[in-house]
Amino acid sequence: MTERERAEGRVDWVDAAKGLCIILVVMVHATIGVEIAMAEEGFMHAVVAFARPFRMPDFFLISGLFLALTIDRPWRRYLDRKVVHFLYFYLLWLTIQFAFKAPEMAAAAGGWNAPLSGWLQALWQPFGTLWFIYVLPVFFLFTRLVRGLPVWFVLAWAAVLEALPVHTGWVVFDEFAQRYVFFFAGYALAPHVFAFAAAAARRQGLALAGLVAFGLVNGLLVFTPTPEALGFLIQGESGDTGATGGLSELPGVSLALGLAGALGIVAVAALLARAPWASWLRWLGAHSIVVYLAFFLPMAATRVALVSTGLIPDVGLMALITTIAGIAGPVVLYGIVQWSGRGRFLFERPAWASIDRMQPTSRARRTA
Repeated sequence: MTERERAEGRVDWVDAAKGLCIILVVMVHATIGVEIAMAEEGFMHAVVAFARPFRMPDFFLISGLFLALTIDRPWRRYLDRKVVHFLYFYLLWLTIQFAFKAPEMAAAAGGWNAPLSGWLQALWQPFGTLWFIYVLPVFFLFTRLVRGLPVWFVLAWAAVLEALPVHTGWVVFDEFAQRYVFFFAGYALAPHVFAFAAAAARRQGLALAGLVAFGLVNGLLVFTPTPEALGFLIQGESGDTGATGGLSELPGVSLALGLAGALGIVAVAALLARAPWASWLRWLGAHSIVVYLAFFLPMAATRVALVSTGLIPDVGLMALITTIAGIAGPVVLYGIVQWSGRGRFLFERPAWASIDRMQPTSRARRTA
């Protein structure tokens, strides 16, 4: 760890990994949205499909890395940092999203009961792109409750749960089944993950060779169709996320690719972490929640503008531009908020939204 990392309480490769993760998350929503609007696929679809096996596993694994440092805190403080914090941002940005979507929903349904009932339903059925910060506190709470159990037992149980074809329709349960093993692995195996990152940074040639090998295997499994007889085993996922129905979605295979891909992101981040030109990526990762919360609006606005004007005829290029707008828009908004001092509540939890008043409320960028 560098002197700057010690002073700021951050780890460069972790921030770089978060930066890569948030780019992949924005990319899938931007790409699929454009393709649905245009009723055709572009070159970005292949990129989204390639990243699907590890796009969310790496985000959850990274999210669990530092939990061991705080899991034994007093319950009030733990709930404040790990539940109330995310609850505040979920309710706030749920309301903001509905404020933009409500007129269209009301017009389609012929009344304002539709957006109101939709908002209420989102209290138990996570809404749209916000499902991640809804599910994450569930992971924090569950891990606190099972921390006394043997690590091998929880890992094995979570791995079996990930392998089951869970399709209940309730996002919380379905995503828990598919993702918890990666979060718990990040928490329980954090020392090994940090050692792996250090090894990748030291042995760059070997790390690059491993990444190439993984890329080839991952691509082969993603784009090789699953035999029809095994189709019922394919793992489910909420929404349209670029699934190909490939071998990568089979039980066991999805877990292996998710873990290997998450470590691949760790290796890439470790290789990029100290590069001066990658400072923007580290900054993006340190402020990943800013992008996650606010990317929907610039992304949607850019998509509508491109589709309606027809200025960009290529669907893949449209998706790429929309992805860039979805990332850049929140960064610009955050910069305006910081410069003007107005609207800080959008990205920083105010003191009144805390149940642990003894300690200053952490900024969103330091806890996401």
